[in-house]
Amino acid sequence: MISIIIPFNNLVYLKNCLKKLHSMKMNNMLNNIFEIILINDFAKEGIEGETYKIIKNYSTKLNLKYYKVPEKTIGVGNARNIGIEKASGKYIMFLDVDDTLDKNLLNNLQEYIEDDIEMIKYKMRIIKNGREFLTNEISFEKTDGQDAFNRLCYCDKYIDSPCLYVIKKELFNRTNLKFEKNVYHEDFGLIPQLIVNAKSIVSLNYYGYNYYQSENSIMRNTDYEKQIKKVQDKIALYNKMVRNLEIFQITEQTRANLLTYYTNSIIFSLKDLKKHDRKKFENRIKKQGILNNLQPKSFRQFAKKILLKTNMEMYYKYIKNY
Repeated sequence: MISIIIPFNNLVYLKNCLKKLHSMKMNNMLNNIFEIILINDFAKEGIEGETYKIIKNYSTKLNLKYYKVPEKTIGVGNARNIGIEKASGKYIMFLDVDDTLDKNLLNNLQEYIEDDIEMIKYKMRIIKNGREFLTNEISFEKTDGQDAFNRLCYCDKYIDSPCLYVIKKELFNRTNLKFEKNVYHEDFGLIPQLIVNAKSIVSLNYYGYNYYQSENSIMRNTDYEKQIKKVQDKIALYNKMVRNLEIFQITEQTRANLLTYYTNSIIFSLKDLKKHDRKKFENRIKKQGILNNLQPKSFRQFAKKILLKTNMEMYYKYIKNY
């Protein structure tokens, strides 16, 4: 069985999401092989009755479970953790309530599930203002998690999106890794670490996920206080990852690439901050020695490291004008 975990706080999106799932070609199999775990991620007060109506309407059509997040939290990490804990499936997948799965995705996963692969990755189709954009991640046959991460970390900007993976629940249990609670970018904090610990992973040349881009997403939200917190959260998640490295059984190459990946993400997140705030974070990451993680593989990367260490403001001016 696959458990599809769907956090929600919007009933319109919930209705549309369940309608799409019901209309998939494999909807006759969903009741037998798939369960859908709905997590009420602190939806507005006074809609509980309407929520139950929607769930009751689909309870005879889909195999549904329903839970509530006990307290208001930032991000969807806590909701997803509840879903993982309650999941009965051998495999887990994540679906954001305003997105959809490709109608043939569930069929295309079957052979890899039968092969007992721990993580199955697929590609994303972005829909914005009615137009479709196809992402360009690499694909590869079955390999181990470290090899997969070392391939993906320099070329796949969506490597940390949990919605692009089907993940064996045993991997969560074995590593005791969870989404961080009350942070933004909880995906950044978890998925790369799951990958490097996976015994097997495959990356499919198949667009299995439809992401409907909105102006209110975390990545595009213009609330400046949130931008500050996102950077703080990334540094906190980096520090937790560094502590985890002490128990991960990974090669030095994988360790270096993991540190580089997190470091580059932190650096990139500073670019839109005001100068005085950016300066505070620059001093913080320099004091921690985070920039030492960068491993230049070309003259351009070497120049970037030197510029970051000597004049970060000039570096950010360069990338804004590039």
